[in-house]
Order: sequence, then C-alpha cells, then structure tokens
Amino acid sequence: MSKETIAELLPKNPVMSKTIVFNPLSLPTYVMAKTIGSMCNLNCSYCYYLEKEKLYQNRKKLEMSDEILELFTQSYIEAQPVKEVLFTWHGGETMLRDISFYKKALQLQKKYGRGRQIDNVLQTNGTRLNDEWCRFFKDNNFLIGISIDGPEHCHDVYRMNKGGKGTFAEVMKGIELLQKHEVEFNTLSVINDYNVQFPLDVYRFFKEIGSRYMQFAPIVERISDGRTDGLKLLPPEQHVDSQLAPWTVNPEKFGKFYIEIFDEWVRFDVSQFYVQLFDATLANLVGAQPGVCIFSETCGHAAAMEFNGDVYACDHYVFPEFKLGNVRSQTIFEMMFLEKQLQFGADKKEKLPRQCLECDVLRFCRGECPKNRIAQTPDGEPGLNYLCAGYKAFFRHALPYMEFMANELHNKRPPANVMFFARGKS
Repeated sequence: MSKETIAELLPKNPVMSKTIVFNPLSLPTYVMAKTIGSMCNLNCSYCYYLEKEKLYQNRKKLEMSDEILELFTQSYIEAQPVKEVLFTWHGGETMLRDISFYKKALQLQKKYGRGRQIDNVLQTNGTRLNDEWCRFFKDNNFLIGISIDGPEHCHDVYRMNKGGKGTFAEVMKGIELLQKHEVEFNTLSVINDYNVQFPLDVYRFFKEIGSRYMQFAPIVERISDGRTDGLKLLPPEQHVDSQLAPWTVNPEKFGKFYIEIFDEWVRFDVSQFYVQLFDATLANLVGAQPGVCIFSETCGHAAAMEFNGDVYACDHYVFPEFKLGNVRSQTIFEMMFLEKQLQFGADKKEKLPRQCLECDVLRFCRGECPKNRIAQTPDGEPGLNYLCAGYKAFFRHALPYMEFMANELHNKRPPANVMFFARGKS
C-alpha cells in the first residue's frame, strides 16, 4: 500500500491535518530557530536549555537580530526543494520577543517564499499569551505548542517561575485564550520522575482541556562538573564522572506510563486524540514515515539555530563540538550536508549495539534518540538506550492492536475499528 493511500485513510481533523504539516521528516532540511537563545521567564528545574547561555557569556543580549532573521529566512527557504516550508520558533521562551519580530518574519517569508506554502509553529510555555498574541496567531495560521506537564500537581513540581512558584494557573489562562480565539494547539509534556506515576491523571487532563495531539518527552539527563565550558549536562558521547539528574524518568515506570495511556486510548479514543508515539508506531509498522526523528532509522536532517546564527547538529546537541557553522558565512544547505552532519545522522543506525540489532522491536524503536543512549548492554557494549526496558514493554504490549490497525488500513477500513477489537479483549 502506498503512503498516499495510508494518509487518505487516516481520520481527518483540523489538528491532525496541521500536525501532518508539522512533520520534520517530510522535509529534507528542518531547523528550529532560537529567537531569544536560552532566555526564559521561567526557571524549570529540568530544563536542558537554560544553561546554554553559558556558551554566549560575551553577549549582552541573546536576541536574534533583523540581519540574522533575514539571512536565515532566505537560506532556509532556499534549502527546501519542495513547495511546503515549515518554520519552527523555539526557545528559551519564544514570546519574550514581541509581535513585531514575528510580523517581520512573516514579511520575509513572503519576500523569499516565491509562492511556496509556508507554515509556522511556535513553542511556548504559555504564560505570556494574551488576546493580542492570540489574534495574531489566528490571523496568521500559527500552530502553537504548549509546554505543560499535566494537571497542577504534576506541572508545578518542576515548571516554576523565577520566584520558585508554580506556573500552572498562568499556563491554563493561556490555553483558555487560545481556545477563545480558536488557535490550534498541541501539548508537549516532559515525563519525569514525578508525573510518570500518574499516567491516567495526565492523559485524562489533556483530554479535558481539549488537547487533540499530545507529545510526551521522557527526560534523561546526566550531570557532571567535567566540562570546561560551564555546561553541566552531558552529550552521550562524553564519558566522564557523572550522575543521573534526579528528575530523570525510570525506564520501567516510563513503559508502564505509556501502556496505561495506550489501554485507554485504544479502547475509547482512536481518531479522537493523537499521541505521537502511537502514531509513530503505526507508521513504522506500515512502512510510512514515523513523523518524528527519534523513531526513524537515521537522523541529522533536523538542526537548531541559535539567536546569533550558529547552527548545531540537533536541538539536544547544542554543544561546541556539534556546531556546524553560522548563517553569516554558510548556507543552511551547506551546513546540513557537511560530512560531519551526514555522519551524525548515520550514526543513529550504525552505532546500535548488537542487542538492539537482534531485538524484536527495533523496527519500532530504531534505538530512539541518540542523546539517551547512555547505558550498556549486559555484555558491556556501550550505546544502549537508557529507556530500552520501557520502550520494549510498550511495543510488545501494543503490537497486537497495532497489527490490527495496520490490517484495517491495508483493507481500506478505518483503523479506529481497533476499539471494538480492544474492548472485546478486555
């Protein structure tokens, strides 16, 4: 079956259609733009990006200039051999830049777009949303990603303001404003050592607030004083004395988290609510693109650009050793096709340990994100994903239902029929 046929059979709704556009794997080159660097109005304990300001201690302002914005816009559009172009605005907190910056961005997109379809996605913590911002997002068809970790008792554990107070109430006011102005939004949740204990609380809460598309990002971080650049978090390639950050999620609990959510979703919510991992699993099963780089065979096509034009291999690899260049002197295309970047992407597949190569769920997992490959196999081979046990448990649990959905797609029937199958197995 063709990928086009699969897409046609998938249920249609406004959020899903936007989300299909918001698919880095559909683009040959994808770059997250950091409009304000690592600057943020919050002080989330687990944030991997706040410390990146130490890379630019000689700069008074971590703020993208009009010059860099124009160079990036032109270079990014020219790097795409397709008609659709996706701009993703990321932080730090993107809304520390005022609306005039994004109005300028839209003007430049029109100037260099030459009739292409251009979409914009903006990730925010939601605390600075107001009517003016929401009208702007609605008028210009922005898709908004909201960072929220679940109900109040989950969210406020780590997502605090500079004064050490929880931010749940502020975020909810922002979501209510998005709903008031009918702005499409997705939710992004960091799964940590606390909220992993409350899978159904988290999932049902998101359903209640109208989040049709949910992303759950497990947090795995190591802390060390072994770097000389002021950074304390480590890339997986760096082997120095370190310890897991206290907010790191437990692999087994992480697997259970997804299993409990899946069991409710597969019985009652298919085609109504979308969970990134579930979509990616089905896609890999039917031979389509998984829609997220961590579950693809290779990576390296999705980079991050700092406020000053520095481009890095990946949003989770903003370290000096993974810097590709700067838009002032190199095009996006040139940087993304450097040998070091191509090898970075190929390593995702080539550096899998033997245990992974022999694993029955490799076709779904693909080793997940290289940043999480900090464990060793029982044989002592490095490169095992820290979350391996959790993913393995989930994929094995979900497989019978995913196979049923794949068969429905193959026979041009709605995959949502799996709900009758799942209820029958209860």
